[in-house]
Amino acid sequence: MKLIIGNKNYSSWSLRGWLAAKQSGLSFEEIIVPMFGEEWDAVKDQDGGLAPSHGKVPILWDGDSVVWDSLAILEYLGDKVGRDRFWPKDDTARGMARSMVAEMHSGYAALRRECPMNVRKRFDDATITEEAKRDVVRILQLWAEARARFGQGGPFLFGTFGAADVYYAPVVSRFITYRFQMPGFAESYMQAVWEHQWLQQWIAGAEDEEWVIEQYETVQRG
Repeated sequence: MKLIIGNKNYSSWSLRGWLAAKQSGLSFEEIIVPMFGEEWDAVKDQDGGLAPSHGKVPILWDGDSVVWDSLAILEYLGDKVGRDRFWPKDDTARGMARSMVAEMHSGYAALRRECPMNVRKRFDDATITEEAKRDVVRILQLWAEARARFGQGGPFLFGTFGAADVYYAPVVSRFITYRFQMPGFAESYMQAVWEHQWLQQWIAGAEDEEWVIEQYETVQRG
C-alpha cells in the first residue's frame, strides 16, 4: 500500500489518514507531496496522480484500489483488518465513537478555519470568534462524556487508542499550538495523545520539514 499525504506540519487530514494506516497494523509506503508547491501542482496534473480526489490528501493506493478521504481510508482499512482494531467492541460505545468521528469529519468549521494546524508553532495571543468557542465547548463536552462513560480501560477517549483518537488528534495539536486553557481531564487526554509513539513520529517528521506555508505562520484573528 501507498499513502500520499501533505506536509506533516500543516495537513490535519493527512495526519488522520496516516494514523488510520498505523492503527491498521498493515505496512505502507509514505509519500509526502508538499502542499501548494510546484510538486503539488505537477502531481495533480499527472494522469493517475491525485485526479480521483481532486487534488486532496490523504490518498491510499492498495493495488487497483484508490481510496481518498480520511474517513473512507479508515473504513477501508477496518474492512481489511477488522473493525475492532478501530472501534469499541461495546455497541453503545461504538455508536458514540462513530458519531464523534462523523461530527469531527463534517463539523467544527470555525475552529478549523480560525486555528489551522501548525505542529511546530506556538501562539500566545490568538483570539477566536464565538462560533469557534462553541466548537471548543462542544468538543470538550464530547471528550468528557466519552472519558466518563467509556474511558476506564486506558487514557484515550474510549480507553484504548482508536478511531475517535485518530480523528481528534489534530484537534489536540491545535489546542496545543494556540495554547488553549483546558480543564484537567482534557489536559490529561491531550498529553496521552501527544506522547503516543505515533504522534511523536509525526511531530518529529514535521520538525524536520523545510517547507513553510506563510498563510499558516501568522496568528488568525477571530
